[in-house]
Amino acid sequence: HEQEHDHEISELITKHEGEMEKLRAELTEEQQRLLDELRQQMAATHKAEIEQAQLQLQTLHSLELEGLRLSLNNMHTSQLELTQSNLRREKETALMELREMLNDKRAQEIAILQSRHQLELDKIKEQCLKEKEDL
Repeated sequence: HEQEHDHEISELITKHEGEMEKLRAELTEEQQRLLDELRQQMAATHKAEIEQAQLQLQTLHSLELEGLRLSLNNMHTSQLELTQSNLRREKETALMELREMLNDKRAQEIAILQSRHQLELDKIKEQCLKEKEDL
């Protein structure tokens, strides 16, 4: 009876060890599966964070470029306005100089015409006097 009992205990121990081994294998397998899932989730999260950071960086870069473009556009507009103002001033100065030059030339021509007119008038008076004397 004792041998039977020892034999049953031995079988139970063997069965128990087999079940324990099976449970350990299942546990190891489950741990590995959970570890793989965790790695995948961490990789996906990491990838999403990197994509988010890249998107933020692109947005920041785009904003900086837009700011620089606007700044350059403002500088260009200011430069154009300054150039336009300078050209307008130069044009006004050139027009004033031309007007003065034309007025001076006109005054000279008037003086020359008056001088010729006076000479011709004097000539006609002389002729008139000569003709009177002849008559």
